Amino acid sequence: MRVPMTWLREYVDLPSDVTARDLAAQLTLAGLEVETVDELGSDLTGPIVLGRVLEIEELTEFKKPIRFCRVDVGSANGTGEPQEIVCGARNFVQGDLVVVSLPGAVLPGGFSIGARTTYGRTSAGMICSAPELGLWEDPDGIIVLPEGFGEPGADAMGPLGLREDVLDIAVTPDRGYALSMRGVARDAAALYGVDFRDPAAFDVPASTGEGHPAEIDPELCDRYVLRGATGFDPQAPTPMWMRRRLHQSGVRPISLAVDVTNYVMLELGQPLHAWDRGRLKGGLTVRAAAQGEKLETLDHAQRALDPDDIVIADPSGPVNIAGVMGGLSTEISLTTTEVLVEAAHFEAMRIARTSRRHQLSSESSRRFERGIDSAVQLAAATRAARLLAELGGAVVESAYTHVDRSTPREPIRIGAAHASTVAGVDYSEGATEKWLGLMGCSVRADGDGLSVTPPTWRPDLTDPNDLAEEVIRFEGYENIPSIPPRAPSGRGLTASQRLRRAVGRALAATGFDEVLSYPFVGERDLDGLQLPADDARRTSLRLANPLNDGEPLLRTTLLPGLFKALARNVGRGFTDVSLFETGLVYRPKPGATRAPLLPVDRGPSAEELARIDAALPDQPRRVAAVLAGDAERAGWWGPGRAASWADAVQVAREIARIAGVPLEVEADQHAPWHPGRCAALFTRVDGERLLVGHAGELHPRTVKAFGLPERSAAVEVDLDRIERARTKTVAPVVSTYPVAIQDVALVVDASVPVAAVDEALAEGAGDLLESVRLFDVYTGEQVGEGRKSVAFTLRFRAHDRTLTAEEATAARDAAVARAVERTGAAPRA
Repeated sequence: MRVPMTWLREYVDLPSDVTARDLAAQLTLAGLEVETVDELGSDLTGPIVLGRVLEIEELTEFKKPIRFCRVDVGSANGTGEPQEIVCGARNFVQGDLVVVSLPGAVLPGGFSIGARTTYGRTSAGMICSAPELGLWEDPDGIIVLPEGFGEPGADAMGPLGLREDVLDIAVTPDRGYALSMRGVARDAAALYGVDFRDPAAFDVPASTGEGHPAEIDPELCDRYVLRGATGFDPQAPTPMWMRRRLHQSGVRPISLAVDVTNYVMLELGQPLHAWDRGRLKGGLTVRAAAQGEKLETLDHAQRALDPDDIVIADPSGPVNIAGVMGGLSTEISLTTTEVLVEAAHFEAMRIARTSRRHQLSSESSRRFERGIDSAVQLAAATRAARLLAELGGAVVESAYTHVDRSTPREPIRIGAAHASTVAGVDYSEGATEKWLGLMGCSVRADGDGLSVTPPTWRPDLTDPNDLAEEVIRFEGYENIPSIPPRAPSGRGLTASQRLRRAVGRALAATGFDEVLSYPFVGERDLDGLQLPADDARRTSLRLANPLNDGEPLLRTTLLPGLFKALARNVGRGFTDVSLFETGLVYRPKPGATRAPLLPVDRGPSAEELARIDAALPDQPRRVAAVLAGDAERAGWWGPGRAASWADAVQVAREIARIAGVPLEVEADQHAPWHPGRCAALFTRVDGERLLVGHAGELHPRTVKAFGLPERSAAVEVDLDRIERARTKTVAPVVSTYPVAIQDVALVVDASVPVAAVDEALAEGAGDLLESVRLFDVYTGEQVGEGRKSVAFTLRFRAHDRTLTAEEATAARDAAVARAVERTGAAPRA
């Protein structure tokens, strides 16, 4: 909403020393965000004066018509002699009053005016058009002023309003009243404690008969007003003051009838529509559109109407999409002499849906969907009709239509100290009554509280907290102290938070960069992962209003976001990339229902909380990483090493190490990993194996689908399951005695997992075993086809003595025996 200061001062007696920037600061502190203060005409300097055209000489020897004019500018030029000016405009005649920029003036854009020779004559100044002065767009040419506007030589900058400060307010959806001069003026008056003159506060005589016939559906429109004006002059121009104000407010002047409806809308906040009554086929009906109905709107678009749309119809069919845009067949034209002005109060949500459905966001729809005054319709229609009479020569009909099906607003009970409780500030006694009264509320004592009836122009005030906000914002948000909450002693990060931070620090320290992806995916992403049709990750929640139509689903895995980030980085020239992300995934519960909509005037019941919990998806926290390019770069220190599936597995091992849980690795087949280079990751909880994730090299088809480098590797781990496997950490007993080291080489079938051999060795070695570490895997002719040799280092240590060679050997032999028994291994010769 753009608010010219001179227009605002007509309704509120602001102190003379209050500047536009002062007011902007106060309004912003009170909740109306003023984005900018535009100082129109600040780059314009005089002399810019009124002039009367005395003589016009047509210069015909040039390719285009040129006129040499002698203009009376009084004594403004210092000589009193007529000013000689060359001009190409054709829309003025001898005797017209015009605007003249004399040499030395500077027009908007830094255009300096001086005397110069052009078309064989000396031109000392310029006869100005509206765009040249920064007024409004006018294709007709220069400005021709009405008689009585002023005398030649008089300053034109003040009367034309060439300098004006305009507030540009970003109106939030809950403050529709601020989309009017009336609404902003009321707030300004309250802030400065000065008088407010309501432009809608005038008496409207009762109708003397039946106006234009109209019927309404009370569910769609609860108040409907029609006022007629006859004898309207369609050629009457919009007065300069109105065109200037419309332009300053961001509305393009069109014609008098349209400009009047726009002017009243900006003034009172009530959208209006004006019809050529001669084109209507009869009485009007406010109803829902019928299936299959169409309407050609003022923008010359043929629109298919929806049964959810509200339309204004005559016997021939729809003539308006209510609250959004009028129909072409009944628009005001250059032959219109009978004007019918409509003012209505439509159902806000219907208008909002219609505007979005037809992709038509108009000044009217912006106001209707935010909520307008439900009682200003008669005043607005009367105001517009009177302006048509005053400016266009029309006669306002004394009979009019006023259909009222509105219901009075119910009072809201609020405690006298409720605003203080909400803000945490002790406001003075009577502050609530004072501010709510200034806002137009009816306030009366009700026991130990107040009964408050909000005014019709504030549909956003619906509960005690809304009323408290009005008090708080006028008392000043800036006066609410900032008191940071104090954490109770002994509190700090939870175990889960510490684990997440430790994992993030460890991965960052090993060269991974953290990314944050949107939690939205599409079917194309799931297809790119090569997921089978029955994969649980294809069961996902669909957003009702997605940001992107191609990504309407909540993610069930972190991998698509990481893959897209990897592809984006590689596409920008980064060949060696390691990324990780920690976040939630969303796994719908079988048979889950829709969550209930909860009221705001009370807390949820136990049953409602249970229904919400049942409807919410499971949201496990995952850690995922993706690698491409070189894990170790080449240099003078030696050759590099490409990232592989082993690096992805190592990420999982690092996470498990930080959490302090064991990790078992087995070969597996699981999309989107390569079937021969995929590892399943397990840990143990109460002795049972628990799958916590997968790691390995990505499937070639997945690599192609996401545009990743070849041989890219990835890992995804369920951090919640890792945390569940954590047990109380017990400090190890540190022995002061030396370690005994024994190496074991076993030959096993190629299909036997190394982890199984590792587990058997550890089980057989007994309590003296300190650790088992794999250091070699060999396949070749020496061990035979289909076989492999695995070599381990076993470390033995006692806590109370130095082990003898015989004890270490016996423990090793026991370990080997158990491995032979469990895996079919044979000692390698």
